[in-house]
Amino acid sequence: MKSTLKPTPETLDRWHNDPENWKLGLFYFNKPDKRIFPPKRIQGMGWTVNFANPWSILSIVGIIALFLLLIKYFR
Repeated sequence: MKSTLKPTPETLDRWHNDPENWKLGLFYFNKPDKRIFPPKRIQGMGWTVNFANPWSILSIVGIIALFLLLIKYFR
């Protein structure tokens, strides 16, 4: 049975600090973490994408498509 409980701040912090969740030291990949945009590895530097979450990939594709449409429209 799938758990619907939100992870505790301690769990989120442990996931964030685990080097196994950072591919090549840059890309965050953690399936249990359902956040689309977790904080970057260096705290306070913004957000990154959780590449293990399919919604985050769709979000990035949508943002890029919107950006390209805006460039084409205002060119």
